[in-house]
Amino acid sequence: MATVLPPPSKRAKRDAQQAKEDVNIVPSDLPFVQVSFRAADTGTVTGGMHRIPGGSTVKQLELLINGLLGQTDEALPYAFSLAAGSDQKDAVAINSDIYTDIIKPKIRSTEDVLVIEYVPQAIFRVKAVSRCSATMPGHGGTILCSTFSPWSGSRLVTGSGDCTARLWDTDTGTPIKVLRGHDKWVLSVAWSPDGTVIATGSMDCTVRLWDAKTGKQLGRPLTGHSKWITALSFEPLHMIHGRSRGLRLASASKDTTVKIWDVSTRALLQTLSGHTASVTSARWGGLGALYTASQDKTVKIWNTLGDAAVLLKTLNVHAHWVNFIALSTDYLLRTGGFDPTARGRPLTSKMAIPSTEADLANLAKDAHARFMKGATTGGALVERVVTASDDMTMYLWNPFPSGKVNSDGSDVNIKPVARMVGHQKAINHVAFSADGRLLASAAFDNSVKIWDGSTGSFLSTLRGHVAAVYMCSWSADSRLLASCSKDCTVKVWDIRKGTLHADMPGHSDEVYAVEWSSDGSTVASGGKDKTIKLWKH
Repeated sequence: MATVLPPPSKRAKRDAQQAKEDVNIVPSDLPFVQVSFRAADTGTVTGGMHRIPGGSTVKQLELLINGLLGQTDEALPYAFSLAAGSDQKDAVAINSDIYTDIIKPKIRSTEDVLVIEYVPQAIFRVKAVSRCSATMPGHGGTILCSTFSPWSGSRLVTGSGDCTARLWDTDTGTPIKVLRGHDKWVLSVAWSPDGTVIATGSMDCTVRLWDAKTGKQLGRPLTGHSKWITALSFEPLHMIHGRSRGLRLASASKDTTVKIWDVSTRALLQTLSGHTASVTSARWGGLGALYTASQDKTVKIWNTLGDAAVLLKTLNVHAHWVNFIALSTDYLLRTGGFDPTARGRPLTSKMAIPSTEADLANLAKDAHARFMKGATTGGALVERVVTASDDMTMYLWNPFPSGKVNSDGSDVNIKPVARMVGHQKAINHVAFSADGRLLASAAFDNSVKIWDGSTGSFLSTLRGHVAAVYMCSWSADSRLLASCSKDCTVKVWDIRKGTLHADMPGHSDEVYAVEWSSDGSTVASGGKDKTIKLWKH
């Protein structure tokens, strides 16, 4: 009698199916393809026309482009994409090889000339944080907001429900100064891009400016708002390059207005009216536009290049409150003339903060050069904007395709690049990666979603939190993402793999604020347990 073999187990079936899926078969008779390499930032064609195998991988493309650029000794990593064409609206990323990403989906054929754009990736790599290096008590109320200094992770300022802000030395885990003066909750903090001034906004309807070195208050409080301050945004440092006027500060309030202040004289320059409900977010862009979002469901774009800000356009597409605005140039604007990722010894506050007018002018010049280089794509300045709302959607915008702001607003593109849907509840926070290529959104549906920063295409969902996610923050090399949640944890995600890299419990209550330092060395988190935790590698 013949022996009947038992049917394969579920594990054997799964393994067999996985093996079939993992095999990426490239046809053996796949012909060579003609490609032309083009720098994504300058639009310069590199090396003319080349014939390469149709199944060339990203690693092989990296070897080729490094050879063409003469970088064989110190090869750099690159990201590649098929350039947009007349019959193809958006660029197509090459993640594995040319055949799988371009030829197989029939985006292009082997008879076409492929124009491949390349972008250098971060030379340095941020070490993933995984341990709590310090717990800093001191605040007597909930931690509501925080921000690192623009030059490194050695200085941190936090705002709290105990009516104070605190300046911390994160190298030693000790407080430098308690910033006292507000008599109600501190809801917003901001650090000027030149590193000299800290601004705090409070429920007492005032804005206060503080010396970033000593923690002493600079002059009188900035009064004028009739309700609490919801957001603060400094003018980008490169905007004062070659200009006699100093930095300005924008403050948004629940009183439906945005006020612009002169930081050096602490004088009110202008009040921007137009919103009909609380202004929830304000972002000062690198091209000279100020973006404001409100609970009246609108986003307004203001031209701030002249002596007085002028309303250019109102974007009215959301069906509910607009909660947050993020810019693709946020990292460049936040760090100003500093380059925290540059090789060499880390900057100290004494080395970083300019002490003379000449130092400030040089820093503004460096900021201008960094912005022009970092924001240039295809030979033009590009600053994309994303708006997030309680209607569970986000919109991606490219308001100034020409790369400049005209006074009459005729060049403003009010058509969104993409409408991004997928979240099942209100979206709390949204952030662009440091290189502007990716976008992360955090929502009440317990998830973080990753999107393409250029096209708005959905890429992945990061699941692991078991309660609402309040905020997220990118590492300086755009490889890692930190998120904080109502579930009392901070989580670090590996974006390339789309997986959880480190789960960092430690807080005893909800975590409202998380911030990754500009040099990638430290993550700070704070929340309802009244403590600040520092996380390092």
